[in-house]
Amino acid sequence: MIDFENDITASLEVLRNGGLILYPTDTIWGIGCDATDETAVKRVFALKQRPEQKSLVVLLADVRDLLKYVASPSPDIADIIAGFDRPTTVIYEGALGLAPNVINEDGTIAIRIVQEPFCRHLIKRLRKPLISTSANISGQASPSSFAEIDPAIKNGVDYAVNYRQNEITASRPSRIIKIGKDGSVQVIRE
Repeated sequence: MIDFENDITASLEVLRNGGLILYPTDTIWGIGCDATDETAVKRVFALKQRPEQKSLVVLLADVRDLLKYVASPSPDIADIIAGFDRPTTVIYEGALGLAPNVINEDGTIAIRIVQEPFCRHLIKRLRKPLISTSANISGQASPSSFAEIDPAIKNGVDYAVNYRQNEITASRPSRIIKIGKDGSVQVIRE
C-alpha cells in the first residue's frame, strides 16, 4: 500500500476548514479546495491571480457522483468515460450543488473523474468534489513537476502534499471535451 495517509489526514483538516492544498492529480500538480465552498474558491482565484470568469475543473472519484452535480448527464456517460484512454475533463450543462463561482456563466461545469489513488482517496474521504486548477499564476506555464511550481503558489496554500513531490516525470494537462445535450462531442483541448 502506498503511504499517503498523513497527507490525506492533513489535507482533510485544511479542506474542511476552507483552506487550499497543493496536490498531485492524475495530470499535473493542482491547487485544490472544497468545490462547494465559495469562499475557498475565491481564495484559489486570488492565489492564481485569475479572473473569476475563467473556469475551474472539479474532480470526482466516481462516475455515479455526477448525478449529484450535473442536472441530466447523458445516460451512457459511464460508458463514454470508461472509453477514455487518458485523463479527460468533460464539460457538462446544468451544474448543481457547487459553489456559484465554480460554475461557468452559461451554467456549464468542467468535471474529471480521477483514477489517481491519492485523489480518489481524498475525494472519497472528504465526501465532496475538489477544485483542481494548475498550480501556477494565471498566464504562466503549467508546471510539469512539483519542483517547477512558483514559490508564490507553494507559500499561498495552507498545505502542500508530500506524496509524489520528488517525481520528475513530466506530466501534461487533461484533454477537454464538451458533450452536448444531443450527445455530440466537441474536443476543446487535445
